[in-house]
Amino acid sequence: MTGRRRSRPLNDEERRLWAHVVRGVAPMKGRVLPAPEEEPAPVVPAKPETASSPAALATPLNGTHKPTLPPLAPMERRTLQGLRRGTRAVDAIIDLHGMRQDEAHGALIHFLHRSQNAGHSLVLVITGKGGAGTGGLFEERGVLRRSVPHWLRLPDLRSLVVGFEEASPQHGGSGALYVRLRRRRGAG
Repeated sequence: MTGRRRSRPLNDEERRLWAHVVRGVAPMKGRVLPAPEEEPAPVVPAKPETASSPAALATPLNGTHKPTLPPLAPMERRTLQGLRRGTRAVDAIIDLHGMRQDEAHGALIHFLHRSQNAGHSLVLVITGKGGAGTGGLFEERGVLRRSVPHWLRLPDLRSLVVGFEEASPQHGGSGALYVRLRRRRGAG
């Protein structure tokens, strides 16, 4: 058996997926990431609709409607300093630890929507640190601590979340997150 694998070219969907996976990867020390492959040009129909026709207004030219997701932004240094020093307070707090994963996910979504509607800009999400449980061999610890950052990056919450950071020790440290919220559209 040889050490080489058979390779086939990636299709368009696989290339997009791989680009999404490696977007947040930093190269190892002394290494350089290879240049990203070009994304294929969008497919344009042979006979586009006129700009005023209902069909043209309903769908973009390539047939898919993908809203662009704004990138997550790091928390401002002044805000973090204020939180650490106690001169800045969080607007609202939710404590998720002790909840099952599906229960916590629903509670987080509702909390973030309510907070945004109330005009809050900075909230605290307590996940817990995943302390000792029964000690079973296959027991997972810290599930919410790992899951909540992933949920905050998902498309359904990106319209609410500007960014998030691990909380200061007085607010729970690695068992909590500061979440910065977007302003509600139409709010002055």
